[in-house]
Amino acid sequence: MCTSIAMKTNDFYFGRTMDLDYEFHTSVVITPRNYPIAFRRSSVLRRHNAIIGMATVVDGYPLYAEAGNEKGLCMAALNFPDNAWYPKDEDPRRTNISPFELIHWILGQCGSVEDARRLIDSTHLVNIPFSSQLPLTPLHWHIADKEASLTLENTRDGLQLHDNSAGVLTNNPTFGFQMTNLCQYMNLISGYPKNCFSDLQGVTPFGQGLGSFGLPGDYSPSSRFVKAAWLLLNSVCGKDDPGSLAQFFHLLDSVSIIKGSVLSSRDACDMTTYACCINATRGIYYYKTYTNNQLTAVNLRHENLDAGTLRIFPLVVSQQVAWAN
Repeated sequence: MCTSIAMKTNDFYFGRTMDLDYEFHTSVVITPRNYPIAFRRSSVLRRHNAIIGMATVVDGYPLYAEAGNEKGLCMAALNFPDNAWYPKDEDPRRTNISPFELIHWILGQCGSVEDARRLIDSTHLVNIPFSSQLPLTPLHWHIADKEASLTLENTRDGLQLHDNSAGVLTNNPTFGFQMTNLCQYMNLISGYPKNCFSDLQGVTPFGQGLGSFGLPGDYSPSSRFVKAAWLLLNSVCGKDDPGSLAQFFHLLDSVSIIKGSVLSSRDACDMTTYACCINATRGIYYYKTYTNNQLTAVNLRHENLDAGTLRIFPLVVSQQVAWAN
């Protein structure tokens, strides 16, 4: 259960909530240009775009959940159970890439959504797990830059690339359903509602916000998609970085999961373990965790981007307080 958002003001912002019922030991990780990225069925990328994002590092390999590169292209992987399908057979006509390699494959080489579109056209996803202890996770992907968003899904119908005009992504069902489902909410308005019920006298709004009556508030993927899309597309904020950053986290907060409100099938608490925002224009990764809601930032451009080793920043998870006295 996750939600990703792409938003443009003066700068371009991209981020997500990570909603899980377990921890997987993540850190903010910078992969500099000269850190070799190996692929199981393709050659090693020895020089590539620098990348920053949240990852679990296993045997020196950063398994990114979401990331952005130095050119402003961003990508997030979201859970897509029951629908995601990866064929075991390789395609000799295309480059065969495992799903766990896809963020590196695209962000390492592409500088824009259009670059990504062309690379994906020659890419074949194949079922190769990272290891016997780390099987593949069923995923789909949100890819975005300052101009456009895409949703990438691999199902039994094949690899599908969708233009994502809503600028958001959640989980199941498929993206086509999510966009069709928006049609049920065309009546929502942010303004003060007029009486369309009838000419009955005395039918007037009794409070603010009734124009959005019917906006979903539950935590299901389809409801979070509608809510995040409606709030994003009606968002009004300052164009500067502080105003945009504050607005972005308010958008994520609107779909964040409170511990205890959602239980998984194994009776564990699903919750928003972290929320993040990448200012892709400036290369800054901001995040907060469930136990620390003060923002922490890592600036890609403060590092040596031509280095050959990973830079790993452990998460600040204890609550930070800015004392006023």
